[in-house]
Amino acid sequence: MSPVDAGGPALFIGTDTDYVALVRPALDPADPGVRAAAAEAGVPPEEFAGPGDVWMVMVETGGEGDGFELPGVRDVEPAGFAGTLRAELAAASGPFTVDGGAVLRLDARPAGANACAFTVRVTPPDDPGTTLTVETGPVPTAGLLADLDAFLGSLA
Repeated sequence: MSPVDAGGPALFIGTDTDYVALVRPALDPADPGVRAAAAEAGVPPEEFAGPGDVWMVMVETGGEGDGFELPGVRDVEPAGFAGTLRAELAAASGPFTVDGGAVLRLDARPAGANACAFTVRVTPPDDPGTTLTVETGPVPTAGLLADLDAFLGSLA
């Protein structure tokens, strides 16, 4: 289970304390803030909330977290990253890298039987001089493959 609950599609890579997550949060029409904004816009809260279209990256390492929006990202980009990660993970017999563009790079390496550890580098789009690095412990391959399938299915 992921510590990230965005209500929308989410891909969690890591452990409970060291992870990177790609999320597209869903607005809750019952949330008082959403209801107030919908009333101000003159639309029902359900219409205002919609499916959500803003992607975010959330990072936590050693109990310290950060997150930021990914402006202009379409579903096809996180899906492409997840699809490439899935293919590499399924075929991996050694280390591999998945390039997620200017914002995200993932280096994977075997970490015992049926597990991988990851070094994930995240560069906030509004601060290209800063890179956040997350080192995960071993992540069970079967569980991550199932999570990737669920994530890709949620975007289909």
